[in-house]
Amino acid sequence: MTERFAVYFAPAAGSALERAAAAWLARPDLQEATVSARRYGFHATLKAPMALRAGTDRAGLAAALASFAARHRPVMLDSLAPRPIGAFLALTTAPQPQALTDFAATVVTAFEPFRAPLTAEDRARRLAAPLTTRQAELVDVYGYPYVLEQFQFHMTLTDRLPAPRQAAVRSAAEAWFAAALAAPIRLDRLVLFREAQAGAPFERLEDFELSGGAA
Repeated sequence: MTERFAVYFAPAAGSALERAAAAWLARPDLQEATVSARRYGFHATLKAPMALRAGTDRAGLAAALASFAARHRPVMLDSLAPRPIGAFLALTTAPQPQALTDFAATVVTAFEPFRAPLTAEDRARRLAAPLTTRQAELVDVYGYPYVLEQFQFHMTLTDRLPAPRQAAVRSAAEAWFAAALAAPIRLDRLVLFREAQAGAPFERLEDFELSGGAA
């Protein structure tokens, strides 16, 4: 399998939120509950991991990210807090601001020209998940079901948790992240991540700070 790239939001290196998340994912008592979260890195998915389309490359993607970031301004992440998504725990907004949903949709469509079509195997894997009719349609259009109006901003804190443990871990996360979330959090950058090969940890390559005036 070829390398994949993803466009995520991740807080600035060294920021209170980044440091709190790194320490959370390193907690010895949570190692078995954060295997996938640690592999992907602390982030919110905007453009899901993708192989690059023929005729495009990493340098071109980075240049497009720099141009995009120069034309768009940060988005507030209102009411960011640890909340369950099914059996997972993540930092989410509630309610999700429309400006955030719209911005995520803009990212998805802007970088679609870089995405290689799904292989038959990858398409079948995506469609094997419990999806609505609309989400299945989005897989065929964008390679990922949770985009546009189906997008839910989330920064994963755990893998699936057994039901008896969910309340305790959520309570621990609320206390752990309280200080880091005391000040307003902004989606202020796009971050390029890379998976070198299937199953490898995602590596943070480059940050592109949003500095423009467009919504």
